[in-house]
Amino acid sequence: MPKTLEWVRLESLLRSAGTNVIEGRGSRVRFELNGAVATFHRPHPDKHAKTYQLRDARQFLEQAGVTP
Repeated sequence: MPKTLEWVRLESLLRSAGTNVIEGRGSRVRFELNGAVATFHRPHPDKHAKTYQLRDARQFLEQAGVTP
């Protein structure tokens, strides 16, 4: 798993997996897929996702039944 990834690339990956994206207040964004839900805060001012966000995104996809 990469240590760094631009947030827009992570969000694009989640969207391409078919997630329902719900914009929240501020930088909050929620992803839903197959009953699994993940909520993230878009990083700012840094453009890169944090390591824990990459880990959480992977766990979310696994819970939703998406395998690498």
